[in-house]
Amino acid sequence: MTRLAGFALATLIAAPALAEPLALSLPGGATQSAQASSPATSYALAVGPWQDGAIEHIALEGARSDTAWRLRANQNTTLQILAPLRDQLTEAGYTLLYECDTDACGGFDFRYALDLLPEPSMHVDLGDFRYLAARKGEEYVAITVSRSSESGFIQITDLSVQDVTPARPDNPLATPLPAAPLTTNATATPPSAFARALETRGSVALDDLDFPSGAATLGPGEFASLAALAEFLKANPDMQVMLVGHTDAVGSLAANIALSKKRAQSVRSKLISDYGTDPAQVSAEGAGFLAPRASSLTKEGREKNRRVEVVLTSTRS
Repeated sequence: MTRLAGFALATLIAAPALAEPLALSLPGGATQSAQASSPATSYALAVGPWQDGAIEHIALEGARSDTAWRLRANQNTTLQILAPLRDQLTEAGYTLLYECDTDACGGFDFRYALDLLPEPSMHVDLGDFRYLAARKGEEYVAITVSRSSESGFIQITDLSVQDVTPARPDNPLATPLPAAPLTTNATATPPSAFARALETRGSVALDDLDFPSGAATLGPGEFASLAALAEFLKANPDMQVMLVGHTDAVGSLAANIALSKKRAQSVRSKLISDYGTDPAQVSAEGAGFLAPRASSLTKEGREKNRRVEVVLTSTRS
């Protein structure tokens, strides 16, 4: 039975007819941060992007193993982390079923549709992650890669199939997950997933919001992150959150703190006016460029730093 990880993982079910264990070589310094397994479970393997309120997947049943790894002080990009793992899979005879990068995957909604180990063991930056799914015979593998400002993160999910739910006749690989509920005309991330992320980490970056450099106003449109946050607040009327704006490092600190607060206030106004959020549950502040998650020396880094995060602060008395 194939078990995938940076080092050989224990075989959960012995079967002489299955292949020998395959060990993926991870970057130097990788440390295992979490591991979970089940000898028999169901698993929805994503093989397409999130679109039209659904994600394409293969419904699988079998023995599953999940392992998360942290690459401390690793400054490689997500592509540089994922590419060697992908190459090892193809060299071992695996067929790639699907591969995507952040927005092409479906962004916020795709990430929360994935069944990943929780923070802080597996961190996913909603603005910078990659995913792939592969197959070899009855062995299926999903790899998710992301990073923080200073470390890389990898989760490897390996499932040895015992039975596969029949697929749709028009697509031999995939069948859609049920559509997510609609909230104020926007496709919302399942509230339970958003709630788990916010309550576990204490904060979530609303990475589907877009602020051009120097701009303070949030543009028109439907935002999955705001729909999910509004749903969370409606379901938890005693909860309070703070929206914290962040900028790149172009300009003075005072100007950027003022700009970041205006961005947070713009998001707060949209939550209240468009999503019906109780104003008493949401406040807004700005941190300027004091909490970067990437270097502001590059265009990519500056874009990542321009963001608004929601921070869970307290319950109302």
